[in-house]
Amino acid sequence: MTVPRNLEVLVTSVATDLMAVTAATSSEVSERVLGDLVAYFDVDLSFLRHHDHRVHTSELVAEWPPRPATAAPDPLKIVYFSDADPVFSQTERLSEPTILRAEPSEATGSRGSAVVAEVPLRSGDVTTGVLGFVKFGERTWQREELNALRAIASLFAQVQARIAAEDRLRYLADHDDLTGLHNRRALLGHLDSRLAAGCPGPVAVLFFDLDRLKAINDYLGHIAGDWFIRILAERLQQGGDEKFIARLGGDEFVVVPAAPMTADAAESLAHRLQAVLRERVSIDGEMLTRTISIGVAVGRPGCDTTSDLLSRADQAVLSAKGAGGNCISVFTDRMSEEIALRNDIEMHLQNVIDSGALVLHYLPEVDIRTGEILATEALVRWQHPTRGLLSPDQFIGVAESINLAGELGRWVLRNACAEFARWRAAGVGERIVLRVNVSPVQLVTEGFVDSVAEAMAEFGLDRGSVCLEITESVVVQDIDTTRVTLAGLKEAGVQVAIDDFGTGYSVLSLLKTLPVDTLKIDKSFVQDLGSNAGDLAIVRAIIALAEAFGLELVAEGVETDIGARTLLHHGCHRAQGFLLSRPVPGAQMERLLAEGRVPVHFA
Repeated sequence: MTVPRNLEVLVTSVATDLMAVTAATSSEVSERVLGDLVAYFDVDLSFLRHHDHRVHTSELVAEWPPRPATAAPDPLKIVYFSDADPVFSQTERLSEPTILRAEPSEATGSRGSAVVAEVPLRSGDVTTGVLGFVKFGERTWQREELNALRAIASLFAQVQARIAAEDRLRYLADHDDLTGLHNRRALLGHLDSRLAAGCPGPVAVLFFDLDRLKAINDYLGHIAGDWFIRILAERLQQGGDEKFIARLGGDEFVVVPAAPMTADAAESLAHRLQAVLRERVSIDGEMLTRTISIGVAVGRPGCDTTSDLLSRADQAVLSAKGAGGNCISVFTDRMSEEIALRNDIEMHLQNVIDSGALVLHYLPEVDIRTGEILATEALVRWQHPTRGLLSPDQFIGVAESINLAGELGRWVLRNACAEFARWRAAGVGERIVLRVNVSPVQLVTEGFVDSVAEAMAEFGLDRGSVCLEITESVVVQDIDTTRVTLAGLKEAGVQVAIDDFGTGYSVLSLLKTLPVDTLKIDKSFVQDLGSNAGDLAIVRAIIALAEAFGLELVAEGVETDIGARTLLHHGCHRAQGFLLSRPVPGAQMERLLAEGRVPVHFA
């Protein structure tokens, strides 16, 4: 600005210059204003300092004349009031303009004595800084001049408060309130810059998910849960490795090592951090600990996007939690394929029931002594528009996750009953049993028994001609509901088989009280019969159990001659598997039923 001719114009000019100051321009504009004030008041130098009362320091933010860029670092850039001389120390809480005389030994060195005018920057009752002017030799300050400096100091204080507020807003925009760590917004910006073309890589991401924090919240309350989260955040920041840490909310954290890092090195870092986070925490007299699941993914600058990298890390941590938690999973190309398949399936599955894309295939159940077909198991298939014929393993899990399992199960039951009735009307399959798999969702759905009975009545199926298969794990999940449902099915004339029997959810103590007709030996115990003594011991035990309870027994997954012969030798005569027949479409199943048997060559 042009130096004004009077104090009123001077204050107005300073106000105009400071009005548009931002954090980025504050230092430059303040320095220029100080230069104009030095010229107007005919002094030798000026300075502007800000105080930080949290740590009792004063920081130089602008001065005139400016310090040369080639000069050594200013030893007075930051001054601790506890270490300062008494004259300087009084500025920490200065409330009124003060005129001081500095002797050569104190501040002016060889240039002799000086007159120093110090004007406080005030915010309410707090001194937030000081505006100072130094004149070597003599200088008398008039009251009007000090009043003008008081007004100018107030303007500088307003700028200081505005910039502090802007800094606080920027901080809050990029940081998590609870822990002080970076938030999702800051993480996205950081990864965008790290993954830019030409940046060093690879860039590793470690996705942390606390296992079962809800137990702490439920037991000790959310305040304790928040305290636990804060302690984990502090532990993540420990160690010598420089890293960017963000909390995404809840119990999820992301760590991005500052240095380029391979997947193997990132996995090693994950193990070190996991060990630190598992250490016990004392809260309200309780020694608490939680396990941590960690997903690791690596991105290449210029090739991968932030969204891609975070999606991979998220998928990896889901894999870790799916494996039971408390483990570390590194993203692989196979996971990428699974993600693509799952997303594709979820996108198309919503309309698949009405679109006619579902079909039923049937797996014969055979008496391996004679080849006679005793039953057939209905298996749903999905004729996917781009991926061909999909088996249930590929889409049933997705159906359960988006609450379509019940609707899908009803479709299978009705259509299997309808086709079964058509076969019988054509004179085939009159003595066989139709087996249909039931999902856990269906078993606990109100009105399920009635819906099964209605389907059998609608298609004219005899009592005992339909058997519903439930997995052993489902039986023990809610035994009271299961018992009521199975009793209702028995009353409606529906048989019940326990599928995948022997896989670890033992219902031995329940068999005598449950209305079960059939046990199906899980294929994992059948496939290696003849070469695995442990599997043979389990199969023999299940055979004995079925005989003791008077239950039918079916072996699943029979694929070898020796397996079939072993089953026959130990008294299991009913089986299904690729050795006997693969799942076939309904028309082919009808032809097999017309023939009545499949060829067997191992008896």
